[in-house]
Amino acid sequence: MDEYQRTLRALVEYRILAAEDDGAVLPETEKPVEPGEPYEGVARLIRLLRRVGDLPADAILEDPDLYQGALVTAVERFQRRHGLDPDGRIDKATLAQLNTPLRFRVHQLELALERWRRRPYDPSRSAIVLNLPEFRLRAFRQNHLDLEMKIVVGEAPERKTPILTSQLEMVIFHPYWNVPLKIERDELVPEIIKDPSFLSANHLEMITPEGAVLHDPVSDDMLPKLRSGRIRLRQTPGPKNVLGLAKFVFPNQYEVYMHGTSAQWLFDRARRDLSHGCIRLENAEDLAEWVLRDEAGWTRDRIDEAVSGPESIVVKLRRPIQVVTWYATAVTLPNGEVHFFEDIYGEDAALEKQLARSPTLASSLH
Repeated sequence: MDEYQRTLRALVEYRILAAEDDGAVLPETEKPVEPGEPYEGVARLIRLLRRVGDLPADAILEDPDLYQGALVTAVERFQRRHGLDPDGRIDKATLAQLNTPLRFRVHQLELALERWRRRPYDPSRSAIVLNLPEFRLRAFRQNHLDLEMKIVVGEAPERKTPILTSQLEMVIFHPYWNVPLKIERDELVPEIIKDPSFLSANHLEMITPEGAVLHDPVSDDMLPKLRSGRIRLRQTPGPKNVLGLAKFVFPNQYEVYMHGTSAQWLFDRARRDLSHGCIRLENAEDLAEWVLRDEAGWTRDRIDEAVSGPESIVVKLRRPIQVVTWYATAVTLPNGEVHFFEDIYGEDAALEKQLARSPTLASSLH
């Protein structure tokens, strides 16, 4: 069953759930409800979590007034399905999701179904699909899921990762990071002014328009050139490089790409819109292995050598691979479990307006 059919089945189920739900609201508290504490919303919590499948119907609940045991486990599952830290605490973020009407979940599924109807790539060919509000990458071959991982995307609202379709053309091991001018001017130059050792401490070097490396200390007359871009900054390859040990290049007007990262701790966060627009990968070497599986000689051992060696290596793909940055705030997994996410970039709201202008499209969802 493909994504469209799974989403359609989930939509039918959630329409029934929404119609049957009593719509009660869980009470707010001054501080988060911790496991083992009394909570006056336990009865509603039990009804809701049983209705959406997070609390098994046969779960044993010893005290109807205490938030404990199987109910905590059910909340943790609910949190995982809604892009939250599964810590079992009923804090403001968790309460907001619990109190979101099921009819709104129906609406999210309707919009996801419309996006799958428009699917902008060929599922019969290899494809890398990145769902931005889910912060997740999936790699498909002949519509079969081969690989998935966490990603970091552009920070909302100012640094959004664009929604696009392209073709992955090359992988660069041990890449240089050519610092974008805006970051150079707005973020790095002020650091250089404060600390003359900033460049060396962060493995940055200055480059002339002709490509020559300047080894001189940063003088006062260099600062205007750095601000204007007449002198550019780049970070040398290595484990401290912000791109990590691999970069994945696909042509696009926004100059974004996928790459590894030296800040692996970012993937511990549930919400990961933290970049300037490019996509950081949890396991860049794993993606490189998948991408290069049909390229002669590029075994995992050779990939490991490439990322551990000192030189930059460029591998151009003989057969480019589809890359799609996708946007769905409702995702139905192959096992039927439905996950919901925040509309971090406002794309659901934008699609809703588009559908409102096209009654024919809107009616197809009902």
